[in-house]
Amino acid sequence: MVRDLPNRILSGASRCQPLRNFGGDWRAGGLRLGFAPMAPASPSLPPRLEQVLRRFAALGREEKMAALVSYARKLEPLPERYRELAEDGFAVPECQTPLRLFVEQHEGRLHFYADINTRQSPTVAAFLNIVFSAVNDEPPATTLAIPPDFVRAVMQSLGLGTREVGLEAIVARLKRHARDAIAPAPPA
Repeated sequence: MVRDLPNRILSGASRCQPLRNFGGDWRAGGLRLGFAPMAPASPSLPPRLEQVLRRFAALGREEKMAALVSYARKLEPLPERYRELAEDGFAVPECQTPLRLFVEQHEGRLHFYADINTRQSPTVAAFLNIVFSAVNDEPPATTLAIPPDFVRAVMQSLGLGTREVGLEAIVARLKRHARDAIAPAPPA
C-alpha cells in the first residue's frame, strides 16, 4: 500500500533513539519559560521557534497552558491519503501517546504531518504544532537546526518533563527524516 503513495513521501521505517540532553544556548540574556531559567540562544535556533519561545516567556503558567491548548487545536489535520496506512514505520513507539509521523518532500522542502488524537494529548499536539510551524515548508537544514536541548528546556519550564523522552523521540524522528532528505540517493 505504501508503494501506491507518491514517491515524494519519505519512509519512516527505521526506529530512532531519543536524543541525549546536552547543555545549550537559547538567546542572549536568558529566557524564562515558567520556572526554569534558560541559557542564551543558539545561533542556529530556527527563527519561528525563537519567536514562540519569546512569546511563551511573556506568559504566566496558566496563560502558557491556555496557549498550549490553542496550539493543539491548530495542528494541521492529517491528509486522507495517510489515514489508512499501517502503523509500521510511521509510529513513534518511544512516545506514550499513540502517534504516527509522516513527511513529504517537494522542491527541497519538507512538510510534516502527525496522526494524533489532539483531545487526548493536547500537550503533544501543541508541541508538534509549535515545531511544525517552524520547520514545515522549509529546507531540511531548518529541522536539523533544532538544538539538542530544545525539548528538555521547553517542557521542564512548563512543568511537563515527564513527556520529555517521547518528545525527544519525535524531534529525533523529524531530524532523521531531514537527514534522509539531504542524503544522496543510493545507486539503483
